[in-house]
Amino acid sequence: MKYVRILKNGLIDQNPTFVQLLALCPTLGVTISVVNSLTMGLVTSMVLIASCIIVSLLRRFIVNEVRIGLFVIVTSSLVAMIEYSLNAYGSPELNESLGIFVPLIVVNCILFARIEVFAAKNRVLPTIVDALGMGLGFTIGLTSLGIVREILGSGSFLGIPIIRNESLHVLVMVMAPGAFFTLGGIIMVKKAIEGRSKK
Repeated sequence: MKYVRILKNGLIDQNPTFVQLLALCPTLGVTISVVNSLTMGLVTSMVLIASCIIVSLLRRFIVNEVRIGLFVIVTSSLVAMIEYSLNAYGSPELNESLGIFVPLIVVNCILFARIEVFAAKNRVLPTIVDALGMGLGFTIGLTSLGIVREILGSGSFLGIPIIRNESLHVLVMVMAPGAFFTLGGIIMVKKAIEGRSKK
């Protein structure tokens, strides 16, 4: 039951995208398509889970004065490995569309928040569950934005055209303001559902 509560915290109660509004830079920058959104969410989740496990294992040996430096070293090493893997095995188009956002995972506030608040103070198993919940919550948030923006802005889903009439495409959705409108709309719907469920 404890682990279900921890998982639910990341997925719903403290969702990094829709509740805490963390990591808005990649949230607004890469969610033009579903593929970009899903890839960014999964890459961030992998780094989050791995870095939280490492910090949780080393938590008894971390000196308070150097903890932030250690967190940066751990996350930057993991991000470098994933970035090299994406460059080697990923498609050039995907790498180009994600651009600077993959290296920026190093300074992602979700990572540092979970490492500092949870991983540095808890054992490995609860830490894995917490990181998994936050990572999945972030991935779901990005993917939700990507679905709405790709369908309305480009008239496609996963690159497959579904709205062929270009006059029906909402061009603002492929620009930065479209990300703000979509994020605000999803949060509004979420709040309305929560309000009804409380009543």
